[in-house]
Amino acid sequence: MIHPERLAEIFTRLVKIDSVSRNEANICNELQNILEAIGADTFIDHAGDAVGGNTGNLIARFVGNVDAPVMMLCAHMDTVEPGIGVKPQFKDGVFTSDGATILGADDKSAIAVLIEVLTTIHEERLPHGPLEVVLTICEEIGLLGAKHLDINHIKARFGYVLDTTDTTGIVNRAPGANHLEFIVNGKDAHAGAAPEKGINAIAIASKAIAGLTLGRIDHETTCNIGVIQGGVATNIIPSQVVVKGEVRSHDSQKLANLTQTIVTAFEAAVRDFRPQSAEAGNPRLEISVEPDFACTHIPEDHPVVSLAMKAAQNLGRTLKPRTTGGGADANVFFSKGIMTGVLGTGMRDMHTVRESVKLSDMVEAAELLLEIIRLHSL
Repeated sequence: MIHPERLAEIFTRLVKIDSVSRNEANICNELQNILEAIGADTFIDHAGDAVGGNTGNLIARFVGNVDAPVMMLCAHMDTVEPGIGVKPQFKDGVFTSDGATILGADDKSAIAVLIEVLTTIHEERLPHGPLEVVLTICEEIGLLGAKHLDINHIKARFGYVLDTTDTTGIVNRAPGANHLEFIVNGKDAHAGAAPEKGINAIAIASKAIAGLTLGRIDHETTCNIGVIQGGVATNIIPSQVVVKGEVRSHDSQKLANLTQTIVTAFEAAVRDFRPQSAEAGNPRLEISVEPDFACTHIPEDHPVVSLAMKAAQNLGRTLKPRTTGGGADANVFFSKGIMTGVLGTGMRDMHTVRESVKLSDMVEAAELLLEIIRLHSL
């Protein structure tokens, strides 16, 4: 029932529409027209106003022809850079870009799969329960669309986000994360004539970082310092440095403990600084710890998992629960009371100009989703 040629056509059409984060209006309008043409009631929320974007999240409702609980289906409309002027290539069953940009399979392969499935249901008048399709903005820059979605707009208490590679698994465990930012304020001075009058903010931050264990902490916890910004010139003692990092864990207590360890390291580096002269004074530290997203843990016997596994079995496939180290809109929905599994579309090398996706993987993803919807209607 899934039409590979039609799926390929809509995917090609979508990736040609520029939609980097905060600039999703063109694709949002296109998708609104497509979804309304196959029977959806749609509206665009005000999330864009909150995040400085040119449109909001697109919500589309299909009333259904079977009495069943509402199911949510979700993908995100934005892409990372370089994502302007994508020229998709198709060879030997694989989509790529021309090498100058990303492809945009993350997450337009998911949107194409959703449209193909919904079009098939509409054209063939297949039985289905009520569906809520949520297409978010600004996922790539912090899950902002999902975070600013008014949950009162959503009736579903379970659903699926299409936003990962693996077409043979369903992500039911994902970590929570904290975003950390430290600003070390020192004092500028001439690096050659009077270095003792200055306070080297970069040196203080470096001492804090040097005492940390970064990368893989244990099987469910990671941390990273990813951004350091500071300094003006080599002959000026740097008066300020900004350090940004993150902590992730599947265990909320480990997340809190490791976050505090990093905070303590920066506090100690500033506190233990000894100026070389009375003129230098003392450094000052600004700390910001912001929860990025909550961890997701859906039991393997929960219907959102078992339904997907049963659908795969009906298709002669095996679908297994997966644990991931990444975050997705599903984390946000889970924290708002919506049990949300993550399904794959086959996209690979995301966030690079080598990004690709096989049409056959998208077809498999569409077949699985269609069978999930069919089973849910029984």
